[in-house]
Amino acid sequence: MADYDTITVIQSENETETVKYTTDIIPNNRLDRIEHGLHYIFETEMKSSDSIILDYKPDVIRRIAAFLSGMIKRSASIGIAGETASGKSTITLDIIETINAFATEYEAKDIVTRVNTDDYYYDRSDMVKAAGSFAEFAKHYDLDVPQALELELMSEHIKQLLSGKEVMLPKYDMSGTAIRHDNHTLAKPSKVIISEGLFTLTDKVKSAFDFKIYVDIREHIQKDRFYIRAEERGLGSSADSIYNNANEKAQIYIRPCKAHADIVLSGESDRARYKHFLNKIISIVQREYFLKG
Repeated sequence: MADYDTITVIQSENETETVKYTTDIIPNNRLDRIEHGLHYIFETEMKSSDSIILDYKPDVIRRIAAFLSGMIKRSASIGIAGETASGKSTITLDIIETINAFATEYEAKDIVTRVNTDDYYYDRSDMVKAAGSFAEFAKHYDLDVPQALELELMSEHIKQLLSGKEVMLPKYDMSGTAIRHDNHTLAKPSKVIISEGLFTLTDKVKSAFDFKIYVDIREHIQKDRFYIRAEERGLGSSADSIYNNANEKAQIYIRPCKAHADIVLSGESDRARYKHFLNKIISIVQREYFLKG
């Protein structure tokens, strides 16, 4: 008869779920034990009808286990990319919120640091002033290409954080001034460095990430989301040209990044599903480090 192991997943403050799985041998080695649990979690998710995971590379399980087990002792970096309106920003914020909830519960410090890819757009405020408005500036300057961002600097900052150094990050003004304030925000090293953006997995920065995630979405859903957002932002008649340009440039610069991804997530799932999946992984950490008497 097979042995059993369980993972208690904390879904919310008042709700938990016990996940029970079978195995012939439960490994005694921490690395193998964590890898075993992760493999079960990923495979179970892939088999579910509403899976948040569309695809993943098998070796990513071992690499995650290496960090969680302490075999690799430094911080881990995660890069999340996807097209506009794919859901990448929402997924990233949900990941951060879930990790911070765990950190608060166990009084853990320096757990997660966010590096926002959009803050690395070059300062083009002089060009906006010369054009008379951001709208006029945007007619002649393409923001939907990786060349519009200083990705080399972003890569350098992430690598500095991974080496244990504090970094002053830039802050880009998204209100239409195209001003970038350098040395704006202090970022401290933490267990997890996470970044998301259109061009987070492009060539100049992808090597900074230990784990690469691509958020995929069907075109008609993405388009619907885009136009809802465009209406909220008052883009008016310019929405069509903005969408068409973003779609054209995504085909060149963003969609090829999917091939580099360790994990491909669906951008169409309910938000609670992402948190639930991450809480299953966190439960392994709880079991290994916090719940033993």
